[in-house]
Amino acid sequence: MTLHSRALAAQSNCSAAPIGIFGGTFDPVHFGHLRPALDLLEQLSLAEVRFIPCRHPPHRQLPVANPEQRLAMLRLAIAGESRFRVDERELARTGPSYMVDTLASLRAEQGNVPLCLIMGTDAFQGLPKWHRWTELIELAHLLVMRRPGGLLPRGDELGDFFEARRIHDPAQLMQQPMGFILPLEVTPLEISATRIRTLVEAGGSARYLLPSVVWNYIQKECLYLPSLSTPEK
Repeated sequence: MTLHSRALAAQSNCSAAPIGIFGGTFDPVHFGHLRPALDLLEQLSLAEVRFIPCRHPPHRQLPVANPEQRLAMLRLAIAGESRFRVDERELARTGPSYMVDTLASLRAEQGNVPLCLIMGTDAFQGLPKWHRWTELIELAHLLVMRRPGGLLPRGDELGDFFEARRIHDPAQLMQQPMGFILPLEVTPLEISATRIRTLVEAGGSARYLLPSVVWNYIQKECLYLPSLSTPEK
């Protein structure tokens, strides 16, 4: 049975609340990750949001902080929200951290529970560069976080892919375990991990860009300082 046929066979009315899946390097995790995740958690009544830090991102440079440090920062950041969880499966897997493999493993565990892959508009625009990208929709719904007035793809392969699966009613996420694309507006926070690392490397403070416990950890571990800002091996 092919992946597509297995996905179709699994489709049925779902009684369980959807699970949000939020992947990234989280180098470091910051409010630009956390606040939008909370927006989606509350807007969609998600059962939980799983933050999945990747070990080897396929389309970007290796993280500066090592896996243990990034995991520690995530755990500190989400400690006050019981519906946020850290999932370590990509850190435990060797080779490139392909999301299609991660979703396949989650689908095998969760059965017919709706899975919702969370991504920003920029990530969604780059989806055709992802490994086996058309199979993602056979394993999960896609939640596209957009800024107010942000543009969505039109008129090309990705645009056709988007329009064929786009929904407007979040309640439809409960109708089947995967297969829909839902764009949603979230709190627009112009914060990036790159900016934080650059700021710290220049001797600045990242306070108020991320949770204080994460900032304290960065200082304690001397992360992102000039002599240490080299990718993990």
